[in-house]
Amino acid sequence: MQASDSPAIRIGAWRVDPALDEISKDGNTVKLERRAMQLLLYLSKHADRVVSVEQLLDEVWAGVVVTPDSVYHAVAALRRLLGDDTKQPTYIANVPRRGYRLIAPVAPWIDSARLPLENPQRPAVEPARTILAVTKTGSSWRRFAIVASVALTLTLGYVLVDRFWLSKHPTAVEHPPTDASTVVADRSIAVLPFVDMSEKKDQEYFADGIADEVLNLLSKIPALKVIGRTSSFQFKGKNEDLRKIGAELGAAYVLEGSLRKSGDRMRVTAQLIASRDGGHAWADTYEAASSDVFGVQDQIAAAVVRALQVTIGADDLRSRPMKSAEAYELYLRGRHAYDRFDKAGFENAANYFRQALVLEPSSVRAAEWLALTLESSAEWGFVPPREGFESARAATLQALALDSRSALAHMNMCSIHTIYDWNWADAAGECQLALAIEPRNPLALATAGQALVATDQPDEGARLLSAALTLDPMVASTHVLLGNNRRTKGRLAESAAEFRKALDISPQYVGGHYYLALTLLAQGKLDTARSEMELEVADGGRDVGLAIIDYARGHKPQSDLELARVPDGWAYEIACAYAYRGEADRAIEWLDRAYNEKDVSLAFIKVEPLFGGIKTDSRYKTFLGRMNLPE
Repeated sequence: MQASDSPAIRIGAWRVDPALDEISKDGNTVKLERRAMQLLLYLSKHADRVVSVEQLLDEVWAGVVVTPDSVYHAVAALRRLLGDDTKQPTYIANVPRRGYRLIAPVAPWIDSARLPLENPQRPAVEPARTILAVTKTGSSWRRFAIVASVALTLTLGYVLVDRFWLSKHPTAVEHPPTDASTVVADRSIAVLPFVDMSEKKDQEYFADGIADEVLNLLSKIPALKVIGRTSSFQFKGKNEDLRKIGAELGAAYVLEGSLRKSGDRMRVTAQLIASRDGGHAWADTYEAASSDVFGVQDQIAAAVVRALQVTIGADDLRSRPMKSAEAYELYLRGRHAYDRFDKAGFENAANYFRQALVLEPSSVRAAEWLALTLESSAEWGFVPPREGFESARAATLQALALDSRSALAHMNMCSIHTIYDWNWADAAGECQLALAIEPRNPLALATAGQALVATDQPDEGARLLSAALTLDPMVASTHVLLGNNRRTKGRLAESAAEFRKALDISPQYVGGHYYLALTLLAQGKLDTARSEMELEVADGGRDVGLAIIDYARGHKPQSDLELARVPDGWAYEIACAYAYRGEADRAIEWLDRAYNEKDVSLAFIKVEPLFGGIKTDSRYKTFLGRMNLPE
């Protein structure tokens, strides 16, 4: 039953009107975004039963490619609108490692005093608040300092872009253009995800793999500007005008395609569209055995290059990521499992990659992604840090043994050195190697940009971040990086503009409202800052941010209450709040706790303006020494 067909029901004290996408109580009406209403109805349909995140993804987000973080954020937003308390819930209970359970009573709505739902005279009510649509770029912001959209960024083949704290200038960085605007170069292209047209709609992983590999092939051609996968794949499942997509991405041409697979045969259709006028520059259809996927990918890339009249070397468009078609399919299934970005997804992905390596021990791709999966699982606390990071280190070394020029493996090792070892010199060396191998990689540019910001070289850092946005313009996390670059140096108007761009791309971007609110606070706009912080979707972050702002507004008792309700896992952010309040003893106490917990946010301690009030404290300087950071 669709939401629009459902009668009004009672959930706890709320009247729920699916036909209007509204909930109301005590004369107050709240307008819900359609997905939020579907979420509420699904939970009510299974009231008093545990509903897993996987079920919600399959049922509420059916046909939409999102990560589990989208579910977490949507549930958190719904709880807030219902007035629920996460510590003592009366509506939606969290069942650790299993999912969610609607615990409020559900019944048909019976109220003769109300006008019938279909009555056209029903008075209109101004919506109190609307839940914004959950987008694909929803972030995986485990800590506020981790501003990258991990759930998207990592699933698109990257490592965290903004958690690195390096102590050396990465001299291997090539100097690309600095313009981050969407100027359309004549030879620029965006490769959209291919559509799965198979009868059972179970070949999405295979369709994504074809588009991804064609993009990788085209990226090898210096004469082409290829828009990054993060930006291109934002349009997955969206039926938008290709001319508009090209304009938004800054691409003169857009490549789109479809896959129909049946048994061991496949049919791949692709077409190249000029985004200026929507004209067809080229189109073709390929019928082949599924095992010949590499050849089809080569042919598509070669045809695109011919259509664009680009001169290339003979070996530039040979796609041989793996020798075994069976191992390659396991690899693609692993990538698809990783995209779920939860404990089960990581475990399944690691198993697929290991199986691929059994079939093809020399596969660099499978080794790289096994290492990345193990690192992600450790970083997100699904396994103990020592066990997880040491396993990730071993797998990364295996990938580097297979190919010392694996940029992804070097960046994964950089990550381990940074957030687990706190070995800044070795982290800098690994980042430098990755940039030397792939100087046009937008992730590498963003990482180097953050490194320069961290080492107090904001102008050069901003140049590299802008270059990353030229290649991948719709990455919310890079806009947040650039915004924080500006914030740390007091360029507040520019900072706020970047955070707003990030939120335009991803309205539910976790951390976006937090950082924008801190920028508004620094501008002295206290009331506006508080209103902005109220929109932050991460409960712990919102509470910390409100505690900071309410202290600035002269409401210390309220600030104390907000700090007291911050959940576990936010030690670093709590330290930030106490440092801002000038309470050095408490700030150092919470920094010690963050240190013992191996809090990944500690990498940003030296450039965070909130610590300005305690930087002269000898204990703060001693703490930097423990982190192997210069004063």
